Amino acid sequence: MTDEYSTHTTLGFLHSRRSIRGYLPRDVPDALLHPLLQAARAAPSGANLQPGRFIHVAGTRRERLSAALLDDVRGGAPQQEDYGYFPTPMPMHLRKRQVAAAQALYGALGVDRGDTDGRARQFENNYRFFDAPVALVVTIDAHFGAGGYMDLGMSLHGLQLAASAMGLGSCAIGALASYPGTVRRVLELPDTQHVVCGIALGWPDPAAPINRTTTYRAPLHEYFRRIS
Repeated sequence: MTDEYSTHTTLGFLHSRRSIRGYLPRDVPDALLHPLLQAARAAPSGANLQPGRFIHVAGTRRERLSAALLDDVRGGAPQQEDYGYFPTPMPMHLRKRQVAAAQALYGALGVDRGDTDGRARQFENNYRFFDAPVALVVTIDAHFGAGGYMDLGMSLHGLQLAASAMGLGSCAIGALASYPGTVRRVLELPDTQHVVCGIALGWPDPAAPINRTTTYRAPLHEYFRRIS
C-alpha cells in the first residue's frame, strides 16, 4: 500500500481493511453498532429495495446456535446452502487463489499443511463467530434474485468499511451458510429467509497472530480493460 492511502481516507480504509479473526473482550455498545448498520443501509440499491436483514444474536441464543452448528460440523451433516457461491467446476486460477488464501491464514497461525486437526479446530471458530463481541446473521428474502445479493453485498461492504472507520474489525463468515436449516431452526426464522452469511464484529486484538494474515489481490490488468 502506498503512502497516499495510509491515512484515514476512504481509499485508505479500502486498502487496509482485512478480515479480523481475533478480538478483544470488549463490548460494542448499541450506540455504536446501530449507526454502523444505518451506514451500511445507505449502500446503493436497485429500485431502492434495500434487500437483506441483519440479526444480532446474543446471550443463550448465540450459545445454542454455535453449539448446534458445531454438532453439524463434527457429525458430518450434509451442507445444503440456500444459494450457490463457488463456481462449479472451480477454474484452476480461482482454485490457486483459494489455496493461497488458506496458506496465508494457517501460515499466520503456524498450523502446518498436514495438521488436519489444527486446521479443523481453527475452522470451527467460524461457528463461534471467532468469539467476537458482536455476532450477526445476515439473511435475504428467498424471492430475491442475483441482483438482490449484489445489493446486499454492497451493504455488507459498507458495514465493514464503517466498522474500520470506527476502529473496529470484522469478518464475513460464509461458512455459516452451509447449514441454513440449523440457523433457521435455532433462530426461529421462516423458510423464506435465506441465510447468506455471518458477521463477526468487535475490537481487533493487536496481539493475535491470525490478524496478521494478508492475502493477494489481483493486479489491475487481470480484471480491467478499456474498449474504444
